[in-house]
Amino acid sequence: MNLLNMSEGAYLAMHSLALVAARQPERLTVKQLAQELEASQAHLAKVFQKLSKAGLVTSVRGPSGGFILDREPEDISFLDIYEIIEGKVEKSDCPLGKSHCAFDSCILTDDFNRIADDLYNMYEHIKLSNFK
Repeated sequence: MNLLNMSEGAYLAMHSLALVAARQPERLTVKQLAQELEASQAHLAKVFQKLSKAGLVTSVRGPSGGFILDREPEDISFLDIYEIIEGKVEKSDCPLGKSHCAFDSCILTDDFNRIADDLYNMYEHIKLSNFK
């Protein structure tokens, strides 16, 4: 997946996990998170299924239920979250994913790859512990 194209799912995962981390030890439900992020509860529930399957969160049932992190916030980067939702980050010959170009080599590749490298490094260094 290309870092320059972020889906709503990746956006929701990053923002909702930042909220979960910031509010620990409080447990937040998908409903609460969806309201705060003004997002579809159904879409956010699907995102949390992926996050749970990947071992980032656990759902706690009951009156004080909600989601808790399975790892320490300093051990979870935005890159981890992004790759769970979007798939492994890969560099592409064409930043737009086109298979044909009018030029012998892409006129955008160098600049876009530099930007993608910067985003990769930024996502790798942003940890959930940054949000308190």
